[in-house]
Amino acid sequence: MESMDHYALRALLEWQVELGATEAICEAPINRYEIPDKPPKPAAEAAAKGEATGPVPVQKVDASGIARADAAKAGSLEALAEAIAAFDHCDLKRGARNTVFSDGNPAARVMIVGEAPGRDEDMQGKPFVGRAGQLLDRMLDAIGMGRAHPDALQSVYITNILPWRPPQNRDPTPEEIGMMLPFVARHVQLADPDVLVLMGNISCLALLGRKGITRLRGTWTEALGKPALPMFHPAYLLRNSHAKRDAWHDLLMLQHRLRGGE
Repeated sequence: MESMDHYALRALLEWQVELGATEAICEAPINRYEIPDKPPKPAAEAAAKGEATGPVPVQKVDASGIARADAAKAGSLEALAEAIAAFDHCDLKRGARNTVFSDGNPAARVMIVGEAPGRDEDMQGKPFVGRAGQLLDRMLDAIGMGRAHPDALQSVYITNILPWRPPQNRDPTPEEIGMMLPFVARHVQLADPDVLVLMGNISCLALLGRKGITRLRGTWTEALGKPALPMFHPAYLLRNSHAKRDAWHDLLMLQHRLRGGE
């Protein structure tokens, strides 16, 4: 090297760069084919001595347990909304624009529990604001109720099982439902409505442990210690207009219950 002039050295360096060399990693050459004096310890021997043999396994997080703890610490609806927004263990949150917590009057006698936000709900950060939500508003108005009604006795409070939109509006997985259920239970406890309305199959699966809305609707049951009425989801009614008669029957059942009937 000492006998080479500046131009020869530069040409050699440029040639190495063209071959893909990008940096010098040491000052002295290393013979990577040299046999080491001591062979590496077998993995079993290293493990027996407590030595690390590879990447440390990642412990699985108990997301449901964390949700239960976070929900229990929330002493108000505002605190619960903050706890849900800060919950980072559900992958749905990463693809959502907004956390959809609730809408309507928290003091209402009726709490509607839907399934999960859709595209419009994800964009606006409120439940039931798309076509299905508009139909729900018309249904409630038909019995003199509504989320914006000035009288708390005739208003409703609305939330969902999941606060984040699943991709392509797919059904939530059992893991996602189980993870977020502690927040739903605490939500009902804090709002303390007189009755629950379970809108759709996913709500019934989460709070009743079973699906089959066509069999469940029209019959009062109990969920989270509250009288609960399963009903068709408005999105289902948009696709199946023949079911609107049954939905009207269920609305009248709800009205009758709120007026003191059983």
